[in-house]
Amino acid sequence: MNQAGEIAGEEAHHPTILLNYNRVTMTIWTHAIDGLSRNDFILAAKFDELGY
Repeated sequence: MNQAGEIAGEEAHHPTILLNYNRVTMTIWTHAIDGLSRNDFILAAKFDELGY
């Protein structure tokens, strides 16, 4: 969680991160365009590298 928060801060992106007992859910989108941007996919790829 801390690593994901650090990456999001570095990318100036603010995903919704939901932590349940045995599951982490990340929701990423760009409010300005009301959808997904290229940067959303880059951030998702960086989260994937962490194992999310």
